[in-house]
Amino acid sequence: MSDTPTPAAGLRIRPSRLDDVPAITAIYAWNVNRGTGTFELDAPDEAEVARRRDDVLAKGLPWLVADRGGAVLGYAYANHFRPRRAYRFCLEDSIYLADAARGQGVGRLLLAELIARCEALGARQMLAVIGDSANAGSIGLHRALGFEHTGVLKSAGWKFGQWRDVVLMQRALGLGDTTAPVDA
Repeated sequence: MSDTPTPAAGLRIRPSRLDDVPAITAIYAWNVNRGTGTFELDAPDEAEVARRRDDVLAKGLPWLVADRGGAVLGYAYANHFRPRRAYRFCLEDSIYLADAARGQGVGRLLLAELIARCEALGARQMLAVIGDSANAGSIGLHRALGFEHTGVLKSAGWKFGQWRDVVLMQRALGLGDTTAPVDA
């Protein structure tokens, strides 16, 4: 029997709060400094992370955290893929986990809840713009939740002394493109 907690054991997926920003900032800094899932090269400070969070929330979009016993294990949010109005039904997801939370199913629960909330908002497509084609964890997570591979931007970023690809994946939300959206 493993000492690793099951994903659901005491785990809550909930809307982020302002007091989560220090933990979110630390999780993202780890991913910036050690990972290739983001092509950001310099980790933002708490004020910048709070500004980014506020921007997402001001658009009425979700920013969620996975919390166990008061500790933030990861976070996920959705933002518009592009700022032009025609993209208003197409969202891009972002998901980052604390290193200690990897492989426990936390990411799957976070992304599933993010998808559900975005569908409830009337979004019709979700895109994953995944840093590094070697990012098997993120690619596998998205595939497991219904995302399909739609392309690769070869050598789009330079990080840690080498070229990195960007993997594009997409998933329909709700009725997808089978009908016109209500506020079209």
